Amino acid sequence: MTNADFEKIVETSDEWIVTRTGIKERRIANGMASSDMAVEAAKKALEMAGCANDEIGIIIVGTVTPDYRLPSTACIVQEKMGLPNAVALDVTAACTGFITGMSLAAPLVENGQYHRALVIGVEKLSAFTDYTDRNTCVLFGDAAGAAVLAPDSNGSGLISTYLRSDGSYRKLLWAEVGGTVEPYSPDFAYDGRDKIYMNGADVFKVAVKEMCNAALKVIENAGLQPSDVSLIVPHQANIRIIEAIAKRLKLGMDRVFVNIEKYGNTSAASIPLALDEANRAGKIKPGDYVLTVAFGGGLIWGANLLRW
Repeated sequence: MTNADFEKIVETSDEWIVTRTGIKERRIANGMASSDMAVEAAKKALEMAGCANDEIGIIIVGTVTPDYRLPSTACIVQEKMGLPNAVALDVTAACTGFITGMSLAAPLVENGQYHRALVIGVEKLSAFTDYTDRNTCVLFGDAAGAAVLAPDSNGSGLISTYLRSDGSYRKLLWAEVGGTVEPYSPDFAYDGRDKIYMNGADVFKVAVKEMCNAALKVIENAGLQPSDVSLIVPHQANIRIIEAIAKRLKLGMDRVFVNIEKYGNTSAASIPLALDEANRAGKIKPGDYVLTVAFGGGLIWGANLLRW
């Protein structure tokens, strides 16, 4: 769905969208549920890893757009893929969902509780987007990405992680109606409060500050310097936020992977989608330090430092 498509449904323009966000187009998963996208990504990840279905001991799905309120989307993925030995659970951490899932799964693999872990970030944000709200509808797209975590004795993998939250910011980015505070009622007017609301200006301020802090903290915790980072793979929410992070870390944009122009903000799917594209494009070499950093509704933010 291109910016030209949005010019036909809301008062906006390609120039306005690109200048403020960096987005030119996004994908809409017509006829697919979140679990369908998650399964497609997971199959590719298992194939890449040479991992058999029965080796997966835990599935963690980061999503705020589940198939159902009950059960977890991870349980649906487990059944659809036929992963007989896997416990399955969802993580509700919005755009930080994949980073959070990785942070939770890695120590479980490292301590031997599970032989392999499957971490998925998936969002069908088109199902929760208000296409009459010109400030938010141009931002979001649908996607899924997945990774297999396995033990490693060569110093590779997730070497440092940092997560923080502040629930006092929750009303800056939320869907007000549909939970237990304000459940749907027979006379619900569908006035947009069940869709994504975002105070973009205030979220931008928090995101720049806290994503930069998380990036610096996770690098410091690993005993490294920003100059040691070979590639930053940030959450793809806004090109100006991405540029601010690079500037704060004193790294050129040549060390930042950006694909926001093609997909928009895909929330929990954003980082695995970008990480996979960066890898397939030859942007990452064995031994490289790769920084992933994100923020999302909650608000929750964090970073992972990977050694490829």
